[in-house]
Amino acid sequence: MNVLVTGGAGYIGGHMVLALLDAGHQPVVFDNLSTGFRWALPEGVPLVVGDVGDFELVLRTLQTYRIEAIAHFAAKLVVPESVVDPLGYYLNNTVKSRSLMAAAVAAGVKKFVFSSTAAVYGNTSDKPIGEDAPLAPLSPYGSSKQLTEVMLRDVAAAHDMRYVVLRYFNVAGSDPAMRHGQSTANATHLIKVAIQTALGMRSHMEIFGTDYPTPDGTCIRDYIHVTDLIAAHMLALNHLDTSGESMVVNCGYGHGYSVSEVIETVRQVSGKPVNARVAPRRAGDPVAIVADSTRIRSRLGWQPRHDDLATIVEHSLRWESMLRERNLKL
Repeated sequence: MNVLVTGGAGYIGGHMVLALLDAGHQPVVFDNLSTGFRWALPEGVPLVVGDVGDFELVLRTLQTYRIEAIAHFAAKLVVPESVVDPLGYYLNNTVKSRSLMAAAVAAGVKKFVFSSTAAVYGNTSDKPIGEDAPLAPLSPYGSSKQLTEVMLRDVAAAHDMRYVVLRYFNVAGSDPAMRHGQSTANATHLIKVAIQTALGMRSHMEIFGTDYPTPDGTCIRDYIHVTDLIAAHMLALNHLDTSGESMVVNCGYGHGYSVSEVIETVRQVSGKPVNARVAPRRAGDPVAIVADSTRIRSRLGWQPRHDDLATIVEHSLRWESMLRERNLKL
């Protein structure tokens, strides 16, 4: 299959590119390189530098490369940033996704895999949350993704398109073979920040609130290894390629860890101290989000292989150490 990967030079999209190549497909990357890296792309993978909101360029790309499916990863994703810049998030995540869908319709692309988020659920209990739970996002980021899900549902119904929406929980880790990982210098992912602090790349990190109604007072999240997440995307793509129906699925392990537990795991795996300071709560942060992944396991046969926080941290640490060494050489 020829698959357009939007955001394919970035963290998660880059892992999708590797998985597509491993499976014998032909990925074509569409990325504006705002947070992605040209050097991260394997040799021979076509790269179109541009904005997913550029209808004409996207349409031309879909036609030129005879694209059969789209895997849409391109998005802004920092919750606190979305609170202070809601218009930017609705433009980037919703309006431009609308343009991408319009190009897909014009080019006759019938298969669409969408990278969504657990932020569409909002504040939940510490019990695993299923896909049919009410959607009540706490941030413009979550709302921008929810609106895109609604658009995709309606476009698919009107234009004979089928889709899989994957609602991510907290993604971390790197390719076990160290071919790719989280490389954005100012990324806000908790595990990356904690590892950079352990490696002395940051003087300290912050814990945003210790007064939440959880066992240790810090937020709880369901952390999923990026390789398991991409395996879910490949199953979704195969599902659509064999005439499977449209669906929405959660991508998580079904159990969570608190911020404090993650920091302690980084200390143990790295063998180094992590200078963590308490800071006020951030706007838009839910107390706890844990996935009920029954649907993806039963309907797509998803079987995660890296459901272990220490393994996720170890892979992240190895990548961050390699990346640091590479940057020092540069």
